[in-house]
Amino acid sequence: MDRRIYGGSAVIHLILFFFISFTASSALPKNTNLSSGSGQINSNSVLVALLDSRYTELAELVEKALLLQTLEDAVGLHNITIFAPRNEALERDLDPEFKRFLLQPGNLKSLQTLLMFHIIPNRVGSDQWPSEESGRVKHNTLGNDQVHLSNGDGKKMVDLAEIIRPDDLTRPDGLIHGIERLLIPRSVQEDFNRRRSLQSISAVLPEGAPEVDPRTNRLKKPTPPVLAGSPPALPIQSAMAPGPSLAPAPAPGPGGKRHHFDGEAQVKDFIHTLLHYGGYNEMADILVNLTSLATEMGRLVSEGYVLTVLAPNDEAMAKLTTDQLSEPGAPEQIVYYHIIPEYQTEESMYNSVRRFGNVKFDTLRFPHKVAAKEADGSVKFGDGERSAYLFDPDIYTDGRISVQGIDGVLFPQEEEIFESVKIPVKKVVQPRRGRLLEVACSMFGAFGKDTYLSKCR
Repeated sequence: MDRRIYGGSAVIHLILFFFISFTASSALPKNTNLSSGSGQINSNSVLVALLDSRYTELAELVEKALLLQTLEDAVGLHNITIFAPRNEALERDLDPEFKRFLLQPGNLKSLQTLLMFHIIPNRVGSDQWPSEESGRVKHNTLGNDQVHLSNGDGKKMVDLAEIIRPDDLTRPDGLIHGIERLLIPRSVQEDFNRRRSLQSISAVLPEGAPEVDPRTNRLKKPTPPVLAGSPPALPIQSAMAPGPSLAPAPAPGPGGKRHHFDGEAQVKDFIHTLLHYGGYNEMADILVNLTSLATEMGRLVSEGYVLTVLAPNDEAMAKLTTDQLSEPGAPEQIVYYHIIPEYQTEESMYNSVRRFGNVKFDTLRFPHKVAAKEADGSVKFGDGERSAYLFDPDIYTDGRISVQGIDGVLFPQEEEIFESVKIPVKKVVQPRRGRLLEVACSMFGAFGKDTYLSKCR
């Protein structure tokens, strides 16, 4: 009795072992992880196929958007489906202004959103496409947006783009469909329209209530309206005065929810651009952590002012001594001297120095100015040892804030300080005798009147 029970339990254990082994072996191909232990992608991955395919324009954009690591992580978790536009759609058919917008360093987030809109985090082959009867089917993208797959008139569609090469490249961890045009999410299109309108719309000072003339008890004649493109009424030095904001309201513009310029968001955007660009972390740290200059710049931009920042790179900031930074307010004064209250690009500054030679730009460190001239085919700021060249032009340009990278830290010249403070010199005037008295004394001398000559002396 005991022997039969023991033999039956052994058979049961053997059956369970074969069942578990079969289940594990059948499940492995469905969840194959092509990532090796070192974090590298297998050569048979769909990402390798994309980078080595006919879709060279899309592969180049993926590299510029710094998305390779994100896609590697996605492939390690599940299969992906990539909708790859043909090269002509990105080279000739795409609006040049929109392509320029995508490639600007400040619009890196928009470029990443657009590319992830072309990727679905699961495998959808041409045999899994919805039929005409089932209608449109929604799929979430890697960027948390949604695309619609449909089938009509014998054409497979993803949103408004036709699938011209279904299952063009298939790999164990995903596949690639060739499409005729670029897919543009609504958020990227709205961001592009907003940035484009910022370049053509300038701040307009709000109109105040009508005033009554106390002498005549009548309304004063209204002042002529401020034309679009006119600078704010107050000089920027007055707007920087301590205390509450002097402007009655933020300048009208398309930037915020209430149709005002959102200076805080624009300053945050250009600081993120500095960090992504690389080599300007010290400047970003001073603006955000060591001082409150980022907040003040955001307020100025919201009130309609425009700024150009000459940003020293990390190598130049590392040369600053402890004495130069230890005095109270020293970091603020250094940065103020690198902010020009004008909107200047690399092209406009170079044209100025080419045409006029030596040019002096106002700075927020009033009354000091920064000198610029042409040197070695570029723009050189300052003179002597305290000079810097325009090193990384147009790091960030959005129509309100311009960031230009330079390879040195600028300081005001000593002679500039002496010129701004002129000491008046008091002239000592020798007393003069009257002309009539001189004539009388000469006559007395001719007649030999010693008595009167003693009085002349």
